[in-house]
Amino acid sequence: MQEISKPFDFLNSSINKNVLVLMKGNLRIRGKLKAFDVHMNIVLEDAEKLNEDDTVSQKFGKVIVRGDTIILVSP
Repeated sequence: MQEISKPFDFLNSSINKNVLVLMKGNLRIRGKLKAFDVHMNIVLEDAEKLNEDDTVSQKFGKVIVRGDTIILVSP
Protein backbone atom coordinates (compact mmCIF):
# COMPACT_ATOMS: atom_id res chain seq x y z
CA MET A 1 0.00 0.00 0.00
CA GLN A 2 1.42 3.35 -1.00
CA GLU A 3 1.62 6.16 1.55
CA ILE A 4 -0.70 9.09 0.93
CA SER A 5 0.62 12.33 2.39
CA LYS A 6 -0.63 14.93 -0.12
CA PRO A 7 -3.97 15.46 -1.91
CA PHE A 8 -2.42 14.68 -5.29
CA ASP A 9 -1.06 11.39 -3.90
CA PHE A 10 -4.66 10.41 -3.20
CA LEU A 11 -5.80 11.41 -6.67
CA ASN A 12 -2.87 9.54 -8.26
CA SER A 13 -3.76 6.41 -6.28
CA SER A 14 -7.39 6.74 -7.45
CA ILE A 15 -6.65 6.81 -11.20
CA ASN A 16 -8.77 4.16 -13.01
CA LYS A 17 -10.86 3.61 -9.86
CA ASN A 18 -14.40 4.69 -9.10
CA VAL A 19 -14.72 7.85 -7.01
CA LEU A 20 -17.63 9.85 -5.65
CA VAL A 21 -17.48 13.60 -6.25
CA LEU A 22 -19.58 15.97 -4.15
CA MET A 23 -19.98 19.34 -5.82
CA LYS A 24 -21.42 22.72 -4.94
CA GLY A 25 -25.22 22.67 -4.99
CA ASN A 26 -25.18 19.16 -3.44
CA LEU A 27 -24.62 17.55 -6.87
CA ARG A 28 -23.16 14.05 -6.55
CA ILE A 29 -21.35 12.35 -9.43
CA ARG A 30 -19.79 8.89 -9.42
CA GLY A 31 -17.38 7.69 -12.08
CA LYS A 32 -13.95 6.29 -12.90
CA LEU A 33 -11.20 8.88 -12.38
CA LYS A 34 -9.15 9.10 -15.57
CA ALA A 35 -7.14 12.32 -15.17
CA PHE A 36 -6.70 15.52 -13.16
CA ASP A 37 -4.62 18.69 -13.23
CA VAL A 38 -3.13 21.15 -10.72
CA HIS A 39 -6.47 23.04 -10.52
CA MET A 40 -8.16 19.76 -9.53
CA ASN A 41 -10.17 19.73 -12.76
CA ILE A 42 -10.93 16.04 -13.15
CA VAL A 43 -11.97 13.73 -15.98
CA LEU A 44 -14.47 11.00 -15.10
CA GLU A 45 -15.45 8.10 -17.34
CA ASP A 46 -18.79 6.26 -17.02
CA ALA A 47 -19.99 9.19 -14.90
CA GLU A 48 -23.43 9.10 -13.31
CA LYS A 49 -25.40 11.74 -11.42
CA LEU A 50 -26.73 10.32 -8.16
CA ASN A 51 -29.81 11.13 -6.13
CA GLU A 52 -29.51 11.48 -2.36
CA ASP A 53 -30.48 7.81 -1.96
CA ASP A 54 -27.57 6.80 -4.28
CA THR A 55 -29.84 5.84 -7.17
CA VAL A 56 -28.71 6.94 -10.64
CA SER A 57 -30.71 9.86 -11.99
CA GLN A 58 -28.69 10.54 -15.15
CA LYS A 59 -25.81 8.91 -17.04
CA PHE A 60 -23.18 11.22 -18.53
CA GLY A 61 -20.45 8.96 -19.90
CA LYS A 62 -17.17 10.94 -20.02
CA VAL A 63 -17.15 14.36 -18.31
CA ILE A 64 -14.75 17.05 -17.18
CA VAL A 65 -15.55 18.47 -13.74
CA ARG A 66 -14.17 21.92 -13.02
CA GLY A 67 -12.02 21.93 -9.90
CA ASP A 68 -13.54 25.02 -8.28
CA THR A 69 -16.93 23.28 -8.12
CA ILE A 70 -15.60 20.25 -6.20
CA ILE A 71 -16.14 20.05 -2.45
CA LEU A 72 -15.11 16.42 -1.81
CA VAL A 73 -13.64 13.42 -3.65
CA SER A 74 -14.10 10.03 -1.99
CA PRO A 75 -13.00 6.52 -3.00
